[in-house]
Amino acid sequence: MGPSGVYEPSPVPWVRAEVEHLERTGTGLRGRSVVLLTTLGARTGLLRKTPLMRITHGGVYVAVASTAGGDRHPHWYANALAHPEVELRDGDDVFRLVAREVSGAERTRWWSFACTAFPSYVEYQRRTSRRIPVLLLEPAATP
Repeated sequence: MGPSGVYEPSPVPWVRAEVEHLERTGTGLRGRSVVLLTTLGARTGLLRKTPLMRITHGGVYVAVASTAGGDRHPHWYANALAHPEVELRDGDDVFRLVAREVSGAERTRWWSFACTAFPSYVEYQRRTSRRIPVLLLEPAATP
């Protein structure tokens, strides 16, 4: 089951505009290949929607917490760690997934894949001293 609750739009104008565009059209602004991640706020308990670069491989989506190389992790990252059940919209398809941060060799492999799909991540990592987190968004395991 994915997140549920009251939706609070982003206070950041460009994020709010891209979310509205994605929900209306299923596509990113300016032709960007993006997906829409819905998380439950770690502190607020409110639904938050974030456009992320569309990176997928073998049915698994990759969420890179880059903040374009900023020195702080994005809020959605804390949300996904606190409440790993997320929703992801990719065009007209909506998936209920579970976020899982990867580390070690697994992170190295997915980071390489993400950088191949979106080469700007290499520059983003150069801009910051923090190690940019990589999360996999996968279907929930069935009991």
